[in-house]
Amino acid sequence: MAAVRIKIGLKCEECGDINYTTWKNPKTHSEKFQVKKYSPRLKKHTIHKEVKLKS
Repeated sequence: MAAVRIKIGLKCEECGDINYTTWKNPKTHSEKFQVKKYSPRLKKHTIHKEVKLKS
């Protein structure tokens, strides 16, 4: 039985760019994913939050 995973994007809170993509299992992690990552446009680390990708 295969695991149910969806592809999500990580959007920068300050500039609004989707800089990263990752996978998530929505059955085990129902809350929104949030992490501090590097934003190439701003050239600094910022908060990135989960957004749905069109697929």
